[in-house]
Amino acid sequence: MTAIEICPADGLLQGSAVKFQFRCEGIPFEGFVVRVGDQIFAYENRCRHLPLPLDHEANRFFTTDGAHLVCSSHGAIYEPSTGLCVRGPCEGARLKKLEASLQNGNVVVLVPGGSAI
Repeated sequence: MTAIEICPADGLLQGSAVKFQFRCEGIPFEGFVVRVGDQIFAYENRCRHLPLPLDHEANRFFTTDGAHLVCSSHGAIYEPSTGLCVRGPCEGARLKKLEASLQNGNVVVLVPGGSAI
């Protein structure tokens, strides 16, 4: 596992997301972190319906009410704390979760077999 420092913890606000890039076994990927209350969650930025980024539209990850993550391409709705699709074309599927934590005031994501880009 490789630890990637994403941003200062105070730079990740409730209802916002920060994207990052990483490599896993040499293949480039994009991920994002979100804050829900006092918890931080990280996911691969790829819809489970079709392999497209969730924020296809202007870095938009959350629904307008801020309660869920949304795929801008097909409208799939995901729970931000579990990555579970609760409505849309891939209902029941889950976003690929990455391990995220706060370390020394920073948001850190562990990438299996990977590295930062």
